[in-house]
Amino acid sequence: MKVRKKGRWMVVLFALSFVFLSLATGASFALQTKPIVLGTTDKITVLDPAKTYDFYTWEVFQNIGEGLLKYKPGTTELMPGIAKSYEISSDGLEYTFKLREGLKFTDGHPLDAAAVKWSIDRVMKLNLDPSWLVSAFVDRVEVVDTYTVRFILKKPVSFFPALVATTPYVPVSPDSYPADKVGEPTVGHYGPYRIKKWIRDVELVLEANPDYYGSPPKSRLFVVKFYKNAATMKLALETGEIDVAWKSLRPIDIIDLKSKGKQKVLEAPGPYIRYIICRCNKPPFNDVKLRRAVAAAIDRERLCKEAYKGTVEPLYSMVPMGMWSHIDAFKQEYGERNLALAKRLLTEAGYSKDNPFNVELWYTPTHYGDLEADVAAIIKESLEETGMMKVQLKSAEWATYAAKYITAGTMPIFLLGWYPDYIDPDDYTSVFLHSEWSPDMGVFYSNPKMDEFLDKSRTEVDIKVRTELYKKVQKLMAEEAPVIPLFQGILTAATQPNIKGVILDPVMLLKYYLIYRE
Repeated sequence: MKVRKKGRWMVVLFALSFVFLSLATGASFALQTKPIVLGTTDKITVLDPAKTYDFYTWEVFQNIGEGLLKYKPGTTELMPGIAKSYEISSDGLEYTFKLREGLKFTDGHPLDAAAVKWSIDRVMKLNLDPSWLVSAFVDRVEVVDTYTVRFILKKPVSFFPALVATTPYVPVSPDSYPADKVGEPTVGHYGPYRIKKWIRDVELVLEANPDYYGSPPKSRLFVVKFYKNAATMKLALETGEIDVAWKSLRPIDIIDLKSKGKQKVLEAPGPYIRYIICRCNKPPFNDVKLRRAVAAAIDRERLCKEAYKGTVEPLYSMVPMGMWSHIDAFKQEYGERNLALAKRLLTEAGYSKDNPFNVELWYTPTHYGDLEADVAAIIKESLEETGMMKVQLKSAEWATYAAKYITAGTMPIFLLGWYPDYIDPDDYTSVFLHSEWSPDMGVFYSNPKMDEFLDKSRTEVDIKVRTELYKKVQKLMAEEAPVIPLFQGILTAATQPNIKGVILDPVMLLKYYLIYRE
């Protein structure tokens, strides 16, 4: 009996010494195993890169998956992903990627050139919402050898590397995803994390992928909890139920958390923008003077301070602040606001205080959040401060609203918002300003000079030349005002004081694998 008691005490002493040693070296067992818990009011839509077309599900895929290229944290700089290198043919039509060797999906299938081709072909074949990011540019994909894959483009595209970093290009396993329909398996991905458990709209549990080629995640376990509203999520942060609150705290929540000072509030400029579209092919806004008058009269500062309590920033270009080539083109053209110019343009267009310009301004009340009615009201008041405009506010829920501006083209001016598909100035300009695509956005704008600038910038590979072209695009846009920028969103997250590694980067996709508890 004495020997057995001694043996137990030896085990206990060994265990205690291990704990003390761990604490002394900062490698606490509890800290290693306790998960980071993130709260969000967003939802996973469809766990299939061929179908999903929303930012939050893209965020999940950037943590459980990885593309050929990816973004360096906190920047718009591309770096190698599952491809260690790539080459571009002299004519710009072929991109050849060399893959890292020996990778495998979480279901065990090899992640090789054949798997990449199968995934890309599947996206194009299914032809679902995000497929245009592939099919509009890629003619075909070829397997050169086991670890070399080649993309043959329909025509040279200078921003193709940015496209490759989007979720439709993230490969998935042919053993887990069906070839001819949408699937939502919890295996068959390859990234820093793998899925341990997923209960839709309740909880997503991620664990470190032991087969990941790169540095392991800073936290072995990462849990996402899904909340019905921002108020409940804020309360969960304040009570310590979650470590990080992300997407989307209300302005009032942010102000309150800052005033209390118990949690950290992180902010950074984001690529989300809001703007007004003018329908350019029909009266009244086929008259450029009226478009310019609206652009000159908008009070962006008031919009940001009153409606959003300073949680967004005034924007003077459709190319967002922080992106290369951005210039404050509308500020250069109109100043921060120019009521005198607006009045002069309205006079030249034949209007006066006795004969005001009457116009309908449309908005959708819930699609962009519950502040949208306030935004529309402030814009109405800004325009009516000229004394020569009368604005009637009109609204419709999103399904009707989208049909009115895209299909019917019946709204003269209306509010919209934009989240980028790929991080490049082209994504903020061509779709609105090129005569081939602007009708799809309800703009119906056509200018041969603008088309020339945009066409050249889409094929030019020299970023200095592209920068000058996009500056010309922004200046011409400000002069003719078919689309009028309003404000740019600020990315916001709130964390417990001991949470580190939360990087709010321009691509708006939080990298869970960098987050840890100090």
